[in-house]
Amino acid sequence: MNLTEKKIFWQKLCELSDKGALTYAEGETVAPYTTFKIGGKADLIIKVLSRDALAEIVGAAQRENVKFCVIGNGSNVLFPDEQYDGAVIVTTGINSCLVDGNRIIADCGYSFTSLAVQAQKAGLTGLEFAYGIPGSVGGAVYMNAGAYDGEISFVVKKTFYYDSVNDMLGCFEGDENHFGYRESVYQERDGLIILGAEFLLEKGDKDAISEKMQGFMNARREKQPLEYPSAGSTFKRAPGHYTGKLIQDAGMKGYSVGGAQVSEKHAGFVINKGGATSSDVKELVSRVKKAVLQSSGVSIECEIRIIE
Repeated sequence: MNLTEKKIFWQKLCELSDKGALTYAEGETVAPYTTFKIGGKADLIIKVLSRDALAEIVGAAQRENVKFCVIGNGSNVLFPDEQYDGAVIVTTGINSCLVDGNRIIADCGYSFTSLAVQAQKAGLTGLEFAYGIPGSVGGAVYMNAGAYDGEISFVVKKTFYYDSVNDMLGCFEGDENHFGYRESVYQERDGLIILGAEFLLEKGDKDAISEKMQGFMNARREKQPLEYPSAGSTFKRAPGHYTGKLIQDAGMKGYSVGGAQVSEKHAGFVINKGGATSSDVKELVSRVKKAVLQSSGVSIECEIRIIE
């Protein structure tokens, strides 16, 4: 796609760049912007620096029918090996965080782990589970991220969004977010771009909160293959089962396709052992799913957001 032919979009891009509201690069590789370290080049990589700039450039892309993808820390995505024919919009530059009593309001690009740290410093409990999760607030809301019996839905009061289809700002409160297991309203409706979230927490003891966070981090280091690039847990939890055990029992622990491998440390993770391609990962995921189904009769589902 020659994006310079999309005149309205390109004019908005240059206007926002001139204002210092974003930066952009043409033909840059996507891989460094993901925790998997996989992906080919993109027509454009845009780094937005404010909520307004995010809404404006997404709105322009929507009006001009420019293909786009919004990511934060790229911790739960897999990009194609081929050129991404559109704009990858990176939100990590939108990263303010405000603590107000027992509330925290954070931008979409703010680090989820940093959010847990800010809560601990303020003596607020409820976000300990987030410590060590490599994603952004926006990505965590999108996936209803969770770990160690905690999840986003337990602590979110409001989420703020830009509706690019109807060109309007809005917020969802409580049940309007449609949170489920690794699900949210943002997966159900096209064109909704997460701008930030408000968290409602409870007062707690700073030392006890810190100890709990460190316990979770120690467990991650012990049980998860943090030394390799990955997109985190690759498969959703199968109801009534431990997915990692299903994979191990199917004989797939340590199984490789190209540079992609089912981790020998935790079978629920597919890792990039070096030089893995998107095709390697997708083929490995397909083989794991087939092996588990044949072994146990259980159908498992990939948790990673695959970008086409």
